[in-house]
Amino acid sequence: MVGLNHQLAQDTMQAAGFYYLTEEDATGQGRLLINDRNWVVVSQQPAGGTRAAADAKIVLRSKKIGE
Repeated sequence: MVGLNHQLAQDTMQAAGFYYLTEEDATGQGRLLINDRNWVVVSQQPAGGTRAAADAKIVLRSKKIGE
């Protein structure tokens, strides 16, 4: 999901059957991702390409576009 618009990343994960999604401000400022379309995913846990159970917790870390 790295490099995708945060909203598109969430939609893609849900379409693949992952619903335990959490999000974090990747800058460490603790901001809430109110408008997901203004953010881009910079890292995720588990890492891309890793197999995960459908009920696994997925963390998407994002920053505002342009930061």
